[in-house]
Amino acid sequence: MENTVIRERFKKLRQAMKDNGVNATLFPTADYHDSEYVADYFKVRAYFSNFTGSNGTLFVTENESALWTDGRYFLQAESELAGTEIKLMRMGERDVPKLEEYLKGCLKEGDTLGFDGRCVTASYGETLEEAVNACKAKLRYDIDFASMVFENRPELPVHDLYLVEEAYSGASFEEKLSVLRKELDEKDADAFVLSKLDDIMWLTNLRGSDIACNPVALSYLFITPERTLFFVQEEEVTDAVRAYAKEHEIFLVDYESFFEFLLESADTQEIKNEIKKGLFFDKASVSYTLYQMLKRFEEHAGIPVINGKNPTTFLKAVKNETELRHTRETYLKDSAVLTEFLYYVKTNAGKEEMSEISLAKKLDSMRAAQEGFIELSFPTISGFGANGAIVHYEPTEKTNAKVEGTGFYLVDSGATYKGGTTDVTRTLAIGEVTQEMKEHFTKTLVGMLRLADAKFLEGCTGRNLDILARSALWQSGIDYKHGTGHGVGYMLNVHEGPQNIRYQSAAHDPFEAEFKAGMLVSDEPGVYITGSHGVRIENILEVVADEKNAYGQFLRFKHLTYVPIDLDAVDTQYMEEKDIQLLNAYHQKVYELIAPRIQDEAVKEWLKKATENVK
Repeated sequence: MENTVIRERFKKLRQAMKDNGVNATLFPTADYHDSEYVADYFKVRAYFSNFTGSNGTLFVTENESALWTDGRYFLQAESELAGTEIKLMRMGERDVPKLEEYLKGCLKEGDTLGFDGRCVTASYGETLEEAVNACKAKLRYDIDFASMVFENRPELPVHDLYLVEEAYSGASFEEKLSVLRKELDEKDADAFVLSKLDDIMWLTNLRGSDIACNPVALSYLFITPERTLFFVQEEEVTDAVRAYAKEHEIFLVDYESFFEFLLESADTQEIKNEIKKGLFFDKASVSYTLYQMLKRFEEHAGIPVINGKNPTTFLKAVKNETELRHTRETYLKDSAVLTEFLYYVKTNAGKEEMSEISLAKKLDSMRAAQEGFIELSFPTISGFGANGAIVHYEPTEKTNAKVEGTGFYLVDSGATYKGGTTDVTRTLAIGEVTQEMKEHFTKTLVGMLRLADAKFLEGCTGRNLDILARSALWQSGIDYKHGTGHGVGYMLNVHEGPQNIRYQSAAHDPFEAEFKAGMLVSDEPGVYITGSHGVRIENILEVVADEKNAYGQFLRFKHLTYVPIDLDAVDTQYMEEKDIQLLNAYHQKVYELIAPRIQDEAVKEWLKKATENVK
């Protein structure tokens, strides 16, 4: 059926393009800070395409359109793009060109590609620039079609900032700033522009609520040897934050004035009195518009502009002892809640009515009742049967399936508490599942356990370890189209770099981070069979130091998540003896740590049975 709403929006968009002399445009999934998730104000790509996944780029010309997204969202995109004219481009698939390659076949000499450069990273903006130049076309990055066409566009979000006390942060702003300045000095810089929101929040020990499930505030930092300028919406500054900023000599400046400040600073020689060495920034995390402005510091003021990875990203990734202590406790608390939820599902499925939405609401409410709860760390993924095969599925009234009969129920969920951010996935067998489903479940479990048991030399990256999670599945000719592991923030974003576990480098950022003790990373292999079932089993791991000898410093992983694995879906014929030992040892630890936190004797008795040894 034709999607007349999207077609009408395209009609208005193309008229705006024509009025502005633009032949092609694009809309990534991004705000001004390249955030993974964005506030409603920035959901422009979803407005024009109807695709609501967290990753995708829409490309529109005068007479055609296409949308690129990754393997997590192929099924969802097929459904949401139905009835539109938009062609789905499955990223990573054979014979699917990258957007910059595709546009070369669309642009003619003299044509113009126009977009909002504030929502495109500097690195990708340069890639587009090269493609446009190859076509002898023109590029404009000052076109905001959303402001012209997006009807009833939501306002920029405004929420109060709040503080993270040192008892939870483990380090004051001054201590973090001192370490940062040393890092900058080693890079021949004494000034720093920071646009990455979770890095800004970590450095300042502040948090916000401008993006759902991400405790961040829309903001920028501009740091010189003499000043720390914090650009944030004035309406978000409480009296407590104002007093905190004054105490720590953080100058508060209105968010909307940031680009004007850069223009004025770059065009005066006065800035050279502050910046003696160089201005550091990360091209991968600033916008193309911001990058063009930063270049003016070099061109107009003669201040070297130095590109490199944000040092704050590395500093944030290695948790200090205070952060780790609170994180461990938070994961035990959260594991107990999920254990009680699994008990409810396993003992009541088939006896009372359950649906994907009702179960998600129940789990969300159980977490919200916990002391220190702040918000969910992402919308709960609650999928039964075929819906579980959609990697980032979120049930709606239209798709909501009843959890009954037989099948796998997959729940991927988490929360941010005062003391940590959690993420965990479990898959439950409802009724008697098929042998194939047990095989898929067991081989996924084997991958999770083998990776968690890894011992490796410092210097290894996630690419070195990914095979441990996939090997059992690859032996069966099965793979999953997402990374095996991502970093996790502390009272911050649930997806955090630079560490990750995947066998392929990310197209937009091929950098690979070495693991360091104190990092957190997820361990989440899976199997997704379209139209049938999905399996994912996810624990969060802490990287800890192991022995140090003549070969170097060895590292290993330690479980933070302690939630039972559904033994009803396990078939030990697909496990080696070592795998069985790992499962039994894990379950022994689950009972030891979680049972004392369970008040209900019925739940405790169920947990004892759910964690009994298998042979």
